[in-house]
Amino acid sequence: MADNMLTLKKITKIFNQGTQDEKRALDNFSLEVAKSDFITIIGSNGAGKTTLLNAIAGTIAPDEGQLIVHGQDVTRWPDFKMARHISRVFQSPTMGTAGEMTIEENLCMAELRGKKRGLKWGVTGNRRTRYKEILKVLDLGLEDRLKQSVGMLSGGQRQSLTLLMTTLALPRVLLLDEHTAALDPRTAAKVMDLTDSMVRENKLTTLMVTHNMNQALKYGNRMVMLHQGKVQLDIQGEEKKKMTVAEIIAEFGQTLKDETLLSA
Repeated sequence: MADNMLTLKKITKIFNQGTQDEKRALDNFSLEVAKSDFITIIGSNGAGKTTLLNAIAGTIAPDEGQLIVHGQDVTRWPDFKMARHISRVFQSPTMGTAGEMTIEENLCMAELRGKKRGLKWGVTGNRRTRYKEILKVLDLGLEDRLKQSVGMLSGGQRQSLTLLMTTLALPRVLLLDEHTAALDPRTAAKVMDLTDSMVRENKLTTLMVTHNMNQALKYGNRMVMLHQGKVQLDIQGEEKKKMTVAEIIAEFGQTLKDETLLSA
């Protein structure tokens, strides 16, 4: 469709092919993602969730199929080239930021991502003023700590900063890879609310992998369940809003074997 931001056509990825450890992680997988879609992705361990995000990010190349971003075939693009269009937030808060750099340096690096930096890529006075205003959105007091090393921040602060950094360059696609799983419940809830507001305000096309069923139902306009490398369930709109965790478990209980997936 013309209004799709992301299209996966018959993607297949097989690991250890031809050996006794062969694993078909994605099996003729197809998915169309419209602009501004916020899709939550669930599935038991081994369902293909991480492989899906890796394929979209260019970390791995599919064995078969086609990946299209905003009308452009990017199937064979390496991850550094895909980074121009796709941002990813990982489960570990340390992976999205450079701990030895300051808060303002991290923000500047994110803002200039994919651009020619030349010799004047540093933090200017104008940028510093703007970063202070941007950081106020987090309501964490970081706007007064611009020169502090990011390594000194808590996990929740670093994950919140990472989310803010992804919005500076306004990626075509945002990938959230269980980005609240390593946080305590209270901090995870705050980061999820921040995620939701940033996705909505910037109209970011987003795919979020989560093991938390309540998160999967509460956030986003669409939910996709994977099983054995294929789409098992794809619901959106009013159907998604009305569905409960109990209903999903009752209908797909045989598929949802992972205890962490069933946790609230």
